[in-house]
Amino acid sequence: MSGNGVNDAKTPFFSSLLTLFASSGTLICCAIPALLVSLGAGAALASLVAVFPQIVWISENKEIIFLISTLLMVIGGIVQWRNRYAPCPVDPKLRQACLRTRKVSLSIYLISLVLLMIGGWFAFIQPLL
Repeated sequence: MSGNGVNDAKTPFFSSLLTLFASSGTLICCAIPALLVSLGAGAALASLVAVFPQIVWISENKEIIFLISTLLMVIGGIVQWRNRYAPCPVDPKLRQACLRTRKVSLSIYLISLVLLMIGGWFAFIQPLL
């Protein structure tokens, strides 16, 4: 543990933000375009692709995006699991910050996991149906 304990308390939080960033890439590649098309907003999707042409590259390489995202989610899950009972500082303010960061971190990780599953559904399962 570092001298003040704040950096150790933030480690799971940063890993959760990384997993949220990774899982949002799966939404950009697959879930948002599929949602727009299913809602009849194909023109909106065409406008989105015209403004952000990188979306096409992301969609073409969705397997790589999902592989990297899943690996980051696994790493984030391992960090969450390892830090679930890590000691918090004795100082009451730092202890509260530590516990609050753990709760927020777990919430962000679970949201990221749901986003990854939604993206996976639209990328790989929905086209088969």
